[in-house]
Amino acid sequence: MRVLVLGSGVIGTSVAYYLARAGHEVEVVDRQPGPGLETSYANAGEVSPGYSAPWAGPGVPIKAIQWLLMHHSPLVIKPMLDPAMWRWGLSMLRNCTEARYRLNKGRMVRLAEYSRDCLKTLRSETGIGYDERSQGTLQLFRTQKQLDGTAKDIAILKEYGVPYQVLDRAGYLQYEPALAEVQHKFVGALRLPGDETGDCYKFTNELADMARALGVKFHFGVDIQAVEQTGGAITGVRTATGLLQADRYVLALGSYSTRMLAPLGLRIPVYPVKGFSITVPITDARHAPESTIMDETHKVAVTRLGDRIRVGGTAQLSGFDLELNDNRRRTLEFVVGDLFPKGGDVAKAEFWTGLRPMTPDGTPIVGGTPIDKLFLATGHGTLGWTMAAGTGRVMADLISGRQPEISLDGLTVARYS
Repeated sequence: MRVLVLGSGVIGTSVAYYLARAGHEVEVVDRQPGPGLETSYANAGEVSPGYSAPWAGPGVPIKAIQWLLMHHSPLVIKPMLDPAMWRWGLSMLRNCTEARYRLNKGRMVRLAEYSRDCLKTLRSETGIGYDERSQGTLQLFRTQKQLDGTAKDIAILKEYGVPYQVLDRAGYLQYEPALAEVQHKFVGALRLPGDETGDCYKFTNELADMARALGVKFHFGVDIQAVEQTGGAITGVRTATGLLQADRYVLALGSYSTRMLAPLGLRIPVYPVKGFSITVPITDARHAPESTIMDETHKVAVTRLGDRIRVGGTAQLSGFDLELNDNRRRTLEFVVGDLFPKGGDVAKAEFWTGLRPMTPDGTPIVGGTPIDKLFLATGHGTLGWTMAAGTGRVMADLISGRQPEISLDGLTVARYS
């Protein structure tokens, strides 16, 4: 079967690889000159099924107001006359209940845990390398209230059999000894030992090379203009270089998926939430992180990637704006300096921004659609890297007519109908 994949980020490339491995003839089209050059380029580096959780939850509206008032705020909202942003925000507020939080987190953990298992298998079968480490995530809490608030997350982790550890200061220093000099700033931590880290951009490019070896054709530097349909079925994809046709079509365009689907009468609540990162060269490995640390107060992740420290965070609602903002950089510099003041040279950091494709319930949209031949793999938010391998495997199974190994209940676009 011939399959056309739109988008070559970590999701689109993973889908293409698994489709090719299943024996399909696959082509990928992307406007960028290579794979992984948008949201996948410099994310926080986390493969964190244990940390998979929707942003919408009980108490979040009040927390959001507090965040907006912080000097180093994890949330920035630029008022815009954008109906899509306000609809998305209102829908997110409707998901800020205990019942919806449990439902949404359960869906996310299901896919994320499966994806981590798929990634492990891929790594063992192919030897793919991407500065990976399998040393877990450490969620750090500056107040006892934050630590006590993990109870609802721990209940869901138990339900899905996800390993975890609640640690005091002495406990978390066993895993992150470089925090010894700043241990007085934190009351405790939640450790998720099953989580991993790695360079998403390196992974995407390595996987693209492996996909090419399986026969996948990549068309880079090609603008996608429209998806065309006749009689309720996709008939082709119009690009700047002509019409591309296939037996099946997978749309994996991240935040831009919404615009591409609207003319087809398919509306999905995916909205861009802007994130930032800095990549800092390590100057003293003894004072650098061993794996990933999540500062719960500032919602910033600090991750070890080989000889670099990746610092990622901030949620900014400002549409499709890609301007770099010095205030966001200062927040990231503050957090890495507060945790690992001797670890890296912040003055030499690379500053980056990308658009996370977020759904209001946090759960991605994976699977078929009411439009014949069209499949979606989008809306992964901050967890595209975490859920990529599993999404690719699920999509390959669906298109091949096989039953996926996990339930897709609550993961498809049908939940919004």
